Amino acid sequence: MDAPAKENVPAGPNMTDNSCAPNGTDCPEMDTIQRFFIRPFFLSLTIGIPFCIFKILFGISALRHLSPGGGILAFLALAMTVWAFTDLLMNTGRSLFDLFHRTAPFEFCTIAQVGRIFHKPLIFLAFDTLLTFAIICAMLWTGWIATLSPVESWLWYGATTMNLISLSLVSLYNEIRRGHT
Repeated sequence: MDAPAKENVPAGPNMTDNSCAPNGTDCPEMDTIQRFFIRPFFLSLTIGIPFCIFKILFGISALRHLSPGGGILAFLALAMTVWAFTDLLMNTGRSLFDLFHRTAPFEFCTIAQVGRIFHKPLIFLAFDTLLTFAIICAMLWTGWIATLSPVESWLWYGATTMNLISLSLVSLYNEIRRGHT
């Protein structure tokens, strides 16, 4: 009886197998497509950048709805927007480093970068993922999603589509490859 296949299904940038190099090399049990799925370029494009779009749109919505008079809420909404744009730059940078076959000297996002100090960037990246899912839920439950402009809506739809379809594609490919029915 064969041993169970090793799980290498990235559900987010924090779900890569740590025994492999960050760009998917040194994983002999993985084929070329699976190695592509764990490359920083793919992870940033399909997870990191869409998450940044969700955060940016939440920050903009918070500015619009919570801070008409300014004050601490306006500052927090602005800080969230700056945080999201910083993460967008970091994800874009990770993609570019990967395309040039270089290892990035920074993480996918600011929270994971803080995690580097504690030698636990993937735990902090998982926390960032949790925060992003909470932000998505907040957009839905507050009703702010219905107040997005047409351009903002298209950004939200595009980010959602890229994120969900890619996750489904990776899962489907890995299940087919393992031969599960």
